[in-house]
Amino acid sequence: MDQKEKDIFFMKKAIQEAKFAFEKNEVPVGAVIVAQENIIARAHNLTELLNDVTAHAEMQAITSASSYLGGKYLKECTIYVTLEPCQMCAGALAWAQIGRIVFGASDPHRGYRKLNTKLHPKTKVSGGILSKECKLLIDAFFIKQRKLKS
Repeated sequence: MDQKEKDIFFMKKAIQEAKFAFEKNEVPVGAVIVAQENIIARAHNLTELLNDVTAHAEMQAITSASSYLGGKYLKECTIYVTLEPCQMCAGALAWAQIGRIVFGASDPHRGYRKLNTKLHPKTKVSGGILSKECKLLIDAFFIKQRKLKS
């Protein structure tokens, strides 16, 4: 399996997590963290359930992966996340020294690139993996929310 095929495989796992969030009426963002081609953490947004603005998928995944590895640095890991990380999550990924970030849909309003958030200098980034699927899920969620409010 080449790198693109691996990225698609693991992004599909992150999309599964995003669907779990959707079912819980959370903004459907999912993440998985991979080390040596094995998923060591799975997470999705839990901000509503936990009543915690920091309970983003990436934050939950970082905590889980760090616990699994027994250390705070994720230098040899890749996070697959369905939406471009926000400023808070990008900052946490920088502090964790994540090796690679792979995201699906871009976030032109609140994404770390729009806000010029710096990542760790050694972190590699790939964006746009299964972006259409990721964006459709987020769009469907917000359409549903607007219908509920009207």
